[in-house]
Amino acid sequence: MCAQEAKIRSKEELREKWMKPDVITGSEVLLRSLLLEGVDCVFGYPGGAVLYIYDAMHGFSDFNHLLTRHEQGAIHAADGYARSTGRPGVCIATSGPGATNLVTGIATAFMDSVPLVVITGNVAQNFIGTDAFQEADITGITMPITKHSYLVRDAADLPRIIHEAFHIANTGRKGPVLIDIPKDVSAQMTTFVPALGPVQIRGYEPYKAIDENPIRELIEAIEQAERPVILAGGGVVYSGAHTELLEFVLKTDIPVTTTLLGLGGFPSGNALWIGMPGMHGTYTANTAIQNADLLINIGARFDDRVTMKLDKFAPKAKKIVHIDIDPAEIGKNVKTDIAIIGDIKSVLTAANLHAKPAGKADDWRNEVQANKRNFPLSYQDSETELKPQWVIEMIHETTNGEAIVTTDVGQHQMWAAQYYKFNQPRSWITSGGLGTMGFGFPSAIGAQMAHPERLVVSINGDGGMQMCAQELAICAINNIPVKVVIINNQVLGMVRQWQEIIYDNRFSHIDLAGSPDFVKLAEAYGVKGFRATNKQEAESAWQEALNTPGPAVVEFVVRRGENVFPMVKAGDSISDMIMGDA
Repeated sequence: MCAQEAKIRSKEELREKWMKPDVITGSEVLLRSLLLEGVDCVFGYPGGAVLYIYDAMHGFSDFNHLLTRHEQGAIHAADGYARSTGRPGVCIATSGPGATNLVTGIATAFMDSVPLVVITGNVAQNFIGTDAFQEADITGITMPITKHSYLVRDAADLPRIIHEAFHIANTGRKGPVLIDIPKDVSAQMTTFVPALGPVQIRGYEPYKAIDENPIRELIEAIEQAERPVILAGGGVVYSGAHTELLEFVLKTDIPVTTTLLGLGGFPSGNALWIGMPGMHGTYTANTAIQNADLLINIGARFDDRVTMKLDKFAPKAKKIVHIDIDPAEIGKNVKTDIAIIGDIKSVLTAANLHAKPAGKADDWRNEVQANKRNFPLSYQDSETELKPQWVIEMIHETTNGEAIVTTDVGQHQMWAAQYYKFNQPRSWITSGGLGTMGFGFPSAIGAQMAHPERLVVSINGDGGMQMCAQELAICAINNIPVKVVIINNQVLGMVRQWQEIIYDNRFSHIDLAGSPDFVKLAEAYGVKGFRATNKQEAESAWQEALNTPGPAVVEFVVRRGENVFPMVKAGDSISDMIMGDA
């Protein structure tokens, strides 16, 4: 028997063991049900209301749990796992403050359509509503930021609820689902009856038949267009439609701009890729949108950081097409002429059967390519100061663009989006809609747990790194080989940039003096730390980090006053780009 066959057989034997109709506690039902859903790692932090669940984990060698150092670290790690795999991430926390510490992470996932199954404990049912110790109405608190939620009343319902939760989280427009389990339910004895087979929930039909008529309208609009542009968003990545998008672009020969969450959904090395649009988008992408006569939005939500001033967005577009799985997004921000509702992969598969080149757009393609050559992203390099853009370029070159890159939020996030080139989907993990500081590092831990064979690089600012730095402990203890980059400009960089440009240099409460020595901080947790202040030190320190078999932290001390360009000020059109000194 070959190793692969043995592995399959072993997995089947385990499933048979997990499915036995034993009389067990609700906690054991929960663990078995998670395993039957294919969960290979759960991130969590115990407390009183979930002690029965954690007691069930004791000696349960089939169940893999990673103890984080903060509940926010747990949910961001689950988020990174989900974004890098396309499978729901799972986290567990106790009631009250444990559950409320998850709220920011739930909102982060909800804004970016990330599938999570969030499990919280609660006080016993007879204490609910009495203001008992560590009681919180977490289903009520999170109602606006979850796709669905459950308050479990009977342990016998747990298999069905868990099966449904994974289905809801990872179908249609993906998102977080919360399961709140009172302590008495986790202790209740019941006969385990696994929930198997397809899920049918009344009123929930995430995938409906695709209407062919608007697809035909799209094909006709492309044939007539002289200046078409594709705006591709995170929906391309979440749908797994990167191959179909590439085929569509090759057949239509239309330039493509990818949003922040769409990076990697279309290969950056392709000649038709014109960069990221919006507030910190490329000149080529923004100019193309503003001059397009046909704008085809594929899986993006017309976010305000892309559109900027709405009434001046894509003013020359005779037709705007919006392809999205969520009908609520159609026409929400931008008037849509052709609406195609459905899963991106399915829609593009249908469109590719009829797609033809945009035959009237030869001059337009030449114009776009000229802009791409003449107005590339650029910055003033220095031989005396370490420039953050150069650092990102160096990281890209040394990893061949093949790493999974996570970021925190701020200037470093935009530099990473601009200067690290992505050719694969699910290689770029960042908080887009909510802009959550503290997200970058723990999300890298989740991605690394999901992909132990891949290089994972977490790029952070000196501000955001301090919000979840305690998770260095679990990297050291479990030898999780994340390479942590800290772009240290000793300031809240993006806030400083806005205060400089928009608020006339009135700098207020942005100085991060008193931040720790990040090398010593890393070493205090048992992680190797390096520091660089110039190019030579940067190349050496980064290479040492890459050669380190376990986790490593590299602090790049960069110029304090460096800005992200291009930039569009809030309230301006994306035509009004500040290009910077370069």
